[in-house]
Amino acid sequence: MTASGLVGPLLQFFFTDYLVTQRRVSPQTVASYRDTFRLLLQFEHRETGIEPASLRIAQLDAGIILRFLDGLEKDRGNSIVSRNLRLTAIRSFYRMVALHDPASTGVAAHILAIPFNRTNTRVREYLTREEMDAILASIDLIQWRGRRDYALLLTLYNSGARVSEISALRQGHITLARKSYVQLHGKGRKERIVPFWPRTARILKEWFRELGPQEQAVAFPSIHGEPLTRFAIHLLLHKAVERACSRCPGLRKKRISPHVLRHGTAMALLQSGVDIAVIALWLGHESIETTNKYLHADLSIKEKPLAKLQPMGGKFRKFHADDELFAFLATL
Repeated sequence: MTASGLVGPLLQFFFTDYLVTQRRVSPQTVASYRDTFRLLLQFEHRETGIEPASLRIAQLDAGIILRFLDGLEKDRGNSIVSRNLRLTAIRSFYRMVALHDPASTGVAAHILAIPFNRTNTRVREYLTREEMDAILASIDLIQWRGRRDYALLLTLYNSGARVSEISALRQGHITLARKSYVQLHGKGRKERIVPFWPRTARILKEWFRELGPQEQAVAFPSIHGEPLTRFAIHLLLHKAVERACSRCPGLRKKRISPHVLRHGTAMALLQSGVDIAVIALWLGHESIETTNKYLHADLSIKEKPLAKLQPMGGKFRKFHADDELFAFLATL
């Protein structure tokens, strides 16, 4: 594997052994890394004319990687976040290359030195409860697909699940009893349990009764009984949002995706007074710093301390003890 310096054998080892056996990454990570190298090898072939099977590590150097990353932003219109995700996959591969192909260490070192681009910090967009209610109300419950979409979107909003988690959900992952909850399998093979609102539990009971309870059956299947793809979930949400715009015009100004629903879940919990640490557990965040970003999106949290300040130009109000214990302490 190391003598030839070919990309092919190293890339095959990367996907079949290094990622799956040694690092035990999730299937979602494998799929993301696969797509990155598909794009990279297609770009390399257009640039150099070298067939991927004949490509050597020395030819897939820092120069072509940088041109590929620039092309993602300029030609494909990818965001800086997407560009950085592609670079993460490439750097992971070259860390393995440095260990298993000593002759390519120099090339690997140059690529591992490519920095991530800085991104602008933006306030997170989210759905309000009223907007989510308008989306759900727009769904035609007479149709089988409508009942499925209603149950799916309500579950998505209640749980704050990622689209990959909801796509892979099985009936056996959901418990509908006195205490109803869902067991989600998230990023990094982490599992978490999220409780259901009574409304969600009732809708899911009706939906599973219609499907026919089967523990290993897909919770929200296609008409062929297969798991919905991410694209299919994006599309059904997009159609529901379009229909809801007539009763909730504010939706036209937002770019709604399943992840924006997840942000809406976090904001609904935050505005209800749920502790930020609990919200981090609810969403499956590895670091609470990720969850803290929702604090910046909620204007009402910032308005509360503002209300306690005296307006500019007014007379400064001194503190006066209004309690016997405070008065006692003031005399010490």
